[in-house]
Amino acid sequence: MLFLQTLPIIAYPAIDPVLLEIGPLAIRWYALAYVVGLILGWRYVIRLARRDTEVVSRQDIDEFLVWAMLGIVIGGRLGSVLFYHPAYYLDHPLQILFIWQGGMAFHGGLLGMIAALVLFAYLRRLPLLGLADLIACAAPIGLFLGRLANFVNGELYGRTSQAPWAMVFPHAGAEPRHPSQLYEALLEGLVLFVLLWAMARRGGVRRRHGLLSGVFLCGYAIARMISEVFRAPDAHIGFLVGGITMGQLLSLPLLLAGAYVIARARPALS
Repeated sequence: MLFLQTLPIIAYPAIDPVLLEIGPLAIRWYALAYVVGLILGWRYVIRLARRDTEVVSRQDIDEFLVWAMLGIVIGGRLGSVLFYHPAYYLDHPLQILFIWQGGMAFHGGLLGMIAALVLFAYLRRLPLLGLADLIACAAPIGLFLGRLANFVNGELYGRTSQAPWAMVFPHAGAEPRHPSQLYEALLEGLVLFVLLWAMARRGGVRRRHGLLSGVFLCGYAIARMISEVFRAPDAHIGFLVGGITMGQLLSLPLLLAGAYVIARARPALS
């Protein structure tokens, strides 16, 4: 313990959250993460869909990109409003529209994406779970980039720690903290992506529509609940009953839903 206390504190790499500023126009790393995540996810879904052309066409994938963007942005914003700041936005309802000021929640974005998937599949007469499996495989790309953007912004930092890789975040006091954003990028992004990639390579897995979607839901829920052990709870919410956090509470239904979808996954009818 004494050895850890004598180690030098790792300096937080103070990266300007604004990547490029031209007059009144500012391009932020966080916004860029959303755009790049959607583009890379779109290209990856196209590649996956080539293996099972009966699930969805290239045109359907191209057109769903707009639906996905709207679902993520609208759902993510409403999730932040309802799950984390309901009292504030009740007093300032117009600021719900000010998405450029920040404030997005993954669980809300996921619900928005699910709503977009259901409606799009219904209108196009596409197999819902087959399409959902493709999107689930690509989702960790956006999660990885989004968590890196959280790190750049110095937000959603971890709890205080004496770990040798702990660092002092701006606006979080003088004590070193876990870089929990990087933990989440690793677990929710990289690890989950590799797991789904490995599973999607097997034809038997791909034919069981819903299996990959269920694994994504369970995998994200487990990764998030583990990461929340190191992440500082939201200051205005704190710990909930039993010491759990809001992120852990919201992830529990995802774990149950994922387990249910996995149990119900059946080979698609040819």
